[in-house]
Amino acid sequence: MTRNGMIALVAGILLAVAVGIGLSELLVGTTEDRNPGGSTPAAASVGGPFTLVNHDGETVTDEDFRGKYMLIYFGFTFCPDVCPTELGVMSSAVNALGDEAEKVQPIFITVDPERDTPDVMARYVELFHPRLVGLTGTPEQIDKVAKAYHVFYRKVTDESSSEDYTMDHSSIVFLMGPNGDYLKLFPPQTSPDKMAETISTHIE
Repeated sequence: MTRNGMIALVAGILLAVAVGIGLSELLVGTTEDRNPGGSTPAAASVGGPFTLVNHDGETVTDEDFRGKYMLIYFGFTFCPDVCPTELGVMSSAVNALGDEAEKVQPIFITVDPERDTPDVMARYVELFHPRLVGLTGTPEQIDKVAKAYHVFYRKVTDESSSEDYTMDHSSIVFLMGPNGDYLKLFPPQTSPDKMAETISTHIE
């Protein structure tokens, strides 16, 4: 991981702690006991309504995914390492769920809407899983959904690349319930088997 990437990861951890997500869950990925209402104490502060554009160019909202467990990752298609790694983990975890996989919708939300148009997203998501949905939108729409999930991201100059810039961003996979409630987050280096096992414990 690059120095900027490490800064982004640390910033993401600090943001998560600030909104009440336990540091031990971020670093270890343990499943916390849920309260009688069926969600963690941080449930009210993570996630929320959004309006974005999918990789087919269609406007979608969070309501379009109701009834499914959403497995969400924020990143960008020009990402050289962590994004393809985490999307690969997500895809493998979904496959490992077997018959339960149909209840889970993997979602990739870009933090680089300037370059990640629907066409670019369509070509990218098909590299990972046939059911992976890529979402983009205006900078304002992306900023709103990133803030709802407390995802850190910023544009930085990349002198080592032919591209003008890259994106620093936190690297966290979110599991949301069929009603859009926050259930769990997975930190980097969570294995596909561990992710699938944890998801399965939440599926009713």
